[in-house]
Amino acid sequence: MNRVKLPILLSAFAVLLLAADPVWISKPAPSWTEEDAVQIINNSPWSKVTVAPIVRLESEDERRASGNMGQATGVGYDGINNGVKPMPNPSSLFGGKNADPKRHGQDTMFKLRLVWESALPIRLAELKARDVEPPTSITEGYIMAVYGVPGKYFVGDPKKLGYPLKDDAYLRRNGKKDVKPISVEVFQKDSGPVVVYIFPLSAEISPSDEVVDFQAKLGRFIINQTFHLAEMRFQGKLEI
Repeated sequence: MNRVKLPILLSAFAVLLLAADPVWISKPAPSWTEEDAVQIINNSPWSKVTVAPIVRLESEDERRASGNMGQATGVGYDGINNGVKPMPNPSSLFGGKNADPKRHGQDTMFKLRLVWESALPIRLAELKARDVEPPTSITEGYIMAVYGVPGKYFVGDPKKLGYPLKDDAYLRRNGKKDVKPISVEVFQKDSGPVVVYIFPLSAEISPSDEVVDFQAKLGRFIINQTFHLAEMRFQGKLEI
């Protein structure tokens, strides 16, 4: 009899674990452990790992035709494929054919982590985990940080480093105008650079928007990640 009941009890326990509320719902913030905080920072509705395609390198002829000489460098360009520059691939940028992996072993996809730094649960989790948030010059706004960008030692004014990325980023919602960032800043951490996009609060993102897409061309990376606002509630209100 006991042998029959044990598997049933174990299965029921597993179902209860799966059905348990996540820590940001089940526990008040003062009770979060450091492990709880790390989970929120790395894997929560406010923090998503996205797989970003890497677009091909332009040929020298294409670079000259657009008024440029040599390959682009800087944030989103340096450090890809361990710093080895592969041969340019003649495939189309948006034609579904990214870099040919047979050409010098180059990568075609890359994992980046997107974090809503302006969301209250992220701010509280970073305090608990002693994880210093990027020191942006603008603190009012919807703030999206991109972690995992390759390359190191980008030194200089964070705004100047981020300026080339400003025109190629948007927050998108159904039936509303795209929202462009008011500033993009790049900070160097021990783990690598962090690219921070700051969008105006005048966009007035609300639960009725249902989803927000963050889209950006970050150097050679193409980012397109959807966030579901119904999941981004904390202490009874939308946090983003």
